Amino acid sequence: MATGVQRAVRPVSVRGLSRHFGDRAVLTDLDLEIRPGEFVALLGASGCGKSTLLRILADLDNDVSGEVTVARRRAVGFQAPRLLPWKKVWRNVVLGLPGRPDRARAVAALTEVGLAHRTDVWPKVLSGGEAQRAALARALVRDPDLLLLDEPFSALDALTRITARGLVDELWQRHRCAVLLVTHDVEEALVLADRVLVMDGGRIAHDAPVPFPRPRDVTDPDFQHLRADLLGRLGVHRTQERA
Repeated sequence: MATGVQRAVRPVSVRGLSRHFGDRAVLTDLDLEIRPGEFVALLGASGCGKSTLLRILADLDNDVSGEVTVARRRAVGFQAPRLLPWKKVWRNVVLGLPGRPDRARAVAALTEVGLAHRTDVWPKVLSGGEAQRAALARALVRDPDLLLLDEPFSALDALTRITARGLVDELWQRHRCAVLLVTHDVEEALVLADRVLVMDGGRIAHDAPVPFPRPRDVTDPDFQHLRADLLGRLGVHRTQERA
């Protein structure tokens, strides 16, 4: 019987989670714990259930079995910014918050992501990177205990992606909410996360602590060794990577 998502102060506690779509099992008896303030990255092949897990934790999918406990205050950042084109940027940031739209609160969040100068513009004039920063401000304005990020940088060009990645790292260190980042980028996971998980067969197949001090040096041999190990677990080997 599906238990749905319960609320608790602990950011994430999952026991025996399963999710089926018809006869197809996407998640099978999955266990997961995320501690307060911990940054966790989730890797896995396309279709392995990463985004399904994130949607369940976001309370967007309740047709599950198992025990799922999630922090009450949480926010989600998706692949697309999902800004409403008929609302100014600041109104998008506070969209859905209780009470009257709080402009000052929106401006404070936009300032944190470097977008104070875009407060009163329409979303259509934003660049891709600016739109993602606005979406990040919309998540942060909720002061979440848990931030769920579903490949938020995947549509950005390489340089903008590096900048956005640095911003997320800076904001996480300032706010210290727990983060679950779904990504296909192993280097990105290792640069940002305290712990990297690999999904396979609908379960967490591997759990790798990232012991390197911040900021991470991607040229460090130990960093490269862990990167190669994770790529191998994802079925990517050095000869394929160079191809």
